[in-house]
Amino acid sequence: MRLVSLASGSSGNCIYVGNDDTHLLVDVGLSGKKTEAGLNQIDLTLSDIDGILITHEHIDHIGGLGVIARKYGIPIYASRGTFEGIRNTKSVGEMDPSLFRPVEAELPFLIGNLEVDPLSIKHDAREPVAYRFYENEKKAAIVTDLGCYDQHIVDALQGFDILFLEANHDIHMLQVGRYPYLLKQRILGDKGHLSNESCGKLLSRLLHDNIRYIQLGHLSHENNMPELAYETVKLEVTFSENPYDGNDFPIYVAKRDEVSRILEC
Repeated sequence: MRLVSLASGSSGNCIYVGNDDTHLLVDVGLSGKKTEAGLNQIDLTLSDIDGILITHEHIDHIGGLGVIARKYGIPIYASRGTFEGIRNTKSVGEMDPSLFRPVEAELPFLIGNLEVDPLSIKHDAREPVAYRFYENEKKAAIVTDLGCYDQHIVDALQGFDILFLEANHDIHMLQVGRYPYLLKQRILGDKGHLSNESCGKLLSRLLHDNIRYIQLGHLSHENNMPELAYETVKLEVTFSENPYDGNDFPIYVAKRDEVSRILEC
C-alpha cells in the first residue's frame, strides 16, 4: 500500500492511497489540471482512479471535485452530511447523483482490494470523517481537520504502519497573527484544527515499535512553518510519557503545493 500527498495545506488538499490494483484519492481540493499533474509524477492518471473519498465539504477539500467527477465519472464516497454540503456549494456545480456513494463512520467497505473504514471526527463541517485503509496486515490512516481528539480517536488509530496527521498551526503564531479574532477562536476551538503541540501529544499515544512513517499535513501557510511543525512534534514525543524519543521514527512534513515522498508499507 502506498500513500502520497499531492498537496496538503489550507489552499488545497489531495492525497493518493493505493496499490498495484486499486487507486484512490482522498479529497480533491486542487484543480483537475494540478491533480492530473500530481498523479503523473507517480505514473498514474485520473483515468486510473477508482474512487474519490471526501472528508468534508470545505472548499480546500472539494475545489476540483465537480470538474473531475463530471469529466471522469469517478465514484464519490462521503457521509450524507458531506454530500449535502457539496450540493450546497455552488462553485462545485452540478454532478450526477449516481456517482455518490454514502458512507457511515465505523462501517468499513471495500473499493477494489482496499478496505476503507471512515472515522468520525470533530470539525466545523457537516458530518466530517477521517479515513483508515487496510490491505491484509497493512494499515494507513489520514486524519486531518479535527479540532480535538479523544480516547475514541486514540483507540481507533492504534497499530498503524503509516499515519498522516494534521499539524495545522503554531498556537503563538496564530494568536499574534493577523487573522480576525473570530477566525482565531474557530481554529483554536474543539471543532477547528490541531496545533503542532496537540498533534505531537496525539502522536505520542499512537507510537509503536513497528510504525513505518509519520507525515504531518494540512499546515497553515499563515500560522505555521514546516520546520517548526517538525521540531515541535518531535519535542512533544520526546517529553511525553512514552518510551520513545522524537528521533526514533521517520517524521516527514507534506508539502503545501507539491507532491511529497511516497510512503509505502
